[in-house]
Amino acid sequence: MPQATARRTTAPVGRVASRRPPLPKKAPRAKTSPAGEESLRLIPFGGLEEIGRNMSVLEYKDEIIIIDIGIQFPEEETPGIDYIIPNIASLLPKKQNIRAVVLTHGHYDHIGAIPYLIGKLGNPPIYTLPLTKAIIEKRQEEFVNAPKLNVIVVKHKDKIKIGRYLELEFFSVEHPIPDNTGVVIKTPIGNIVHFSDFRLDYDAEGNPHGLDIIEKIGDLGIHTLMIDSTNAEEEGHSVSERVVEENLEELFRKAEGRIIVATFSSMLTRIAEMIKIAEKLNRRVIINGRSMKDNIQIAQKLGYIKFKKETSIPIQEINKHKDNKIFVISTGGQGEPGAGLTRIIAGEHRHIQIKPTDTVIFSSSVVPGNERSVQNLRDSLARQGADVYTSKMLDIHASGHAPKEDLKTVMKLVRPKFIMPIHGYYFMRAANGKNAVEVGIPKENVRLLDNGQVALLTKDQFIVSGESVPANYIMVDGLGVGDVEEIVLRDRMVLSQEGMIVLIVTIDRKTGRLVKNPDIISRGFIYLREHQELLNEIRNRVRGIVGRLPRQSNLDVDYLKSLFRDQVGQFIYSKTNRRPMILPVIIGV
Repeated sequence: MPQATARRTTAPVGRVASRRPPLPKKAPRAKTSPAGEESLRLIPFGGLEEIGRNMSVLEYKDEIIIIDIGIQFPEEETPGIDYIIPNIASLLPKKQNIRAVVLTHGHYDHIGAIPYLIGKLGNPPIYTLPLTKAIIEKRQEEFVNAPKLNVIVVKHKDKIKIGRYLELEFFSVEHPIPDNTGVVIKTPIGNIVHFSDFRLDYDAEGNPHGLDIIEKIGDLGIHTLMIDSTNAEEEGHSVSERVVEENLEELFRKAEGRIIVATFSSMLTRIAEMIKIAEKLNRRVIINGRSMKDNIQIAQKLGYIKFKKETSIPIQEINKHKDNKIFVISTGGQGEPGAGLTRIIAGEHRHIQIKPTDTVIFSSSVVPGNERSVQNLRDSLARQGADVYTSKMLDIHASGHAPKEDLKTVMKLVRPKFIMPIHGYYFMRAANGKNAVEVGIPKENVRLLDNGQVALLTKDQFIVSGESVPANYIMVDGLGVGDVEEIVLRDRMVLSQEGMIVLIVTIDRKTGRLVKNPDIISRGFIYLREHQELLNEIRNRVRGIVGRLPRQSNLDVDYLKSLFRDQVGQFIYSKTNRRPMILPVIIGV
């Protein structure tokens, strides 16, 4: 999944663990299956009931491998939350056994939780490719308390022994970001393949690239294939990136004014293509958005994006060039508040405002949950007279996730004994399980796990045990990690949906009676000036509650607040069919 703009924070990340102790002279026994055989434990910590928060753990005896440590972006049910990260509590007692963290690629749903969790895990070695290394190290700089990462750069085809029993073998996988990698985990019980997020790309003749690599993996003899399920329901094959490039160039040539393209800052392969087209057509490139600038600079430094120095100009110089010589590449294609394109369309950008002669291209898919925001962007663009193009009109975007037929191709070439669909909601993974059955894998060999479930793998079995580990959401909220509980989220949901009423009640401490008429403040519930009758009725209820209390000098404030919340709340519901949050404030004088 493409990454969104990261928020700067200094969230605590835990202390840096001391040097790892030496391996014991005698290795402990492996966990055994119900049949008594030594087994490999496979545990998904996230990514199997959502899009995001990807993290899987493999454990054999005293050796642990973690694959990806990602974030999930907040949903409607998590208001005010920055990110959602995996729960690693069950790993903390075993952190000395973590031999490797494998990061498949640089999208935040696979790497975003590194700053929050890597220190707590003892800062184990991270194995990844150069671009992913550069992205995680750049982001780590934003977290002042985070440890310096222990990153070991690998390349495709590398084979690395990371302990007595476990070995890693890396292989190239196509995705819209360079340096994406799949990994074969070689274990005593068999070979496990984690295919990462992937798609197949096709040449001009319609032949897919990289099938020879996949076939060689199958020749190793594969016990379990862990495979992407995001587009498991989508028919057909992936759209070729060459087709996308041709369509983009055609739009670039047709455009009479400025070209503004919105895409994810992590779509570096696509970004490189568009900059190449702009340079070919003698357009100057303006990069809009912090994450876009950071990622392009990193890709430039590593040689994944190349263009002449004069091709890119500062955004302040946009008006020094003719409109038909300008190409703006921007973040904000999902309608994110404060993102580059959002600010341009809203007229809040210091240097760029929409003109009727502009061509605006959305070279990205709509992330589920962002449909309304994107519709609002397009509506505003239409009102301002710009020409708008999306992937629904023509192929100007190719998903980074393989559809049904490409998934089947990989399954047939890998020929695993067992299939474990990953990366997606249950219905996506269930659809991928059906794909596996259609290519000849027995239905009983398809394993649909939930987050936290423990699987025991032997040479001939894949057993979903009755054991599980905590895999609930851990919320990142500003500086806090894990300190937002369900009750806080529930309160936020009530506030967002029903509003609140503050009852300010002044009471004589000696008599227990009201000193003055109760004050009422409403936020998100009613407009006070237009509901005076209801307000008077609420005041009467408050006076009645206080009046029924026995006269006493020792006022039970907590009890009185509870009465206000219950009785005033019930009354408001009877009148409005709504349940705003009631916040009593009692002032004793």
